[in-house]
Amino acid sequence: MFKNARFALAAAFVATLALPALAEDAPAADAVTSTATADTVIARVGGVDITLGNAIALRTQLPQQFAQVPDATLFPAVVQQLIEQEVLAQSHADNLSHREQILLQNENRNFIANSALVAAVNAAVTDESIAAAYDAFAAQYAAGDPVTEYHAAHILVATEDEAQQVEAALADGRDFADVAREMSTDGSAQNGGDLGWFAAGAMIPDFQAAVEALEPGQVSQPVQTRFGWHVIKLEDTRIQQVPPLEQVRNDLVQQIQRDASRALIDQLTAQTTVENLSADMDPALLSQTTLLDD
Repeated sequence: MFKNARFALAAAFVATLALPALAEDAPAADAVTSTATADTVIARVGGVDITLGNAIALRTQLPQQFAQVPDATLFPAVVQQLIEQEVLAQSHADNLSHREQILLQNENRNFIANSALVAAVNAAVTDESIAAAYDAFAAQYAAGDPVTEYHAAHILVATEDEAQQVEAALADGRDFADVAREMSTDGSAQNGGDLGWFAAGAMIPDFQAAVEALEPGQVSQPVQTRFGWHVIKLEDTRIQQVPPLEQVRNDLVQQIQRDASRALIDQLTAQTTVENLSADMDPALLSQTTLLDD
């Protein structure tokens, strides 16, 4: 219901914005502009004030298609939208159905809860907390078993006969990268077959086993996988190092946010009397949407 209502209001907004008159006159840039605050009243409907803050907030919620619309054009349309919303809200506030009242309760609860979580996670994510999280990550990483990384290149062809042709070309002394560019059907061909660095598990098992059986600089016999026939060259190996902060920063931030959210919820729950009375109820009740109409 609410999604459809929002769509209808958005459509009305587009229609209002399309009126030529809106583009003719821009709000005067006078002293009001320099003294305005979020609480500045820009309209009044049935005694209810609509503020500049309401307008600014609505502008931030508009679809991306309105991002480039000049404020001089958008401002009157936003004000008109808010006026029409308030007119509609006042006319219907006392006539909400039971279903609509419940949906509104959920929306209000969700909005306020999200606001609480956003405040908590914003406070938790600091340069200091990220640095501490990275130090803990690096220590845990270093304490684990060493991980070997492989730098390999390959030439992929469709048939065993073609793989043997690749072998013959290499036996004649041709450069592996040149043969890859000429004969490989893989996307890495333009890079001479270079697959870069990867750890165990990144490649399919048959390919990985062939790589691990090689010494640096050695070329494999043809190896068949579900992708075709590979001739593989192991360039080098190394022990995987701790990833730099910038590489794992987003993951660390997300973990800090999750931890902060969980900590806040646990703290508030411990401070509040909570009674979960649903244990003996039939879970099938969850699908009984007709109860909303009672």
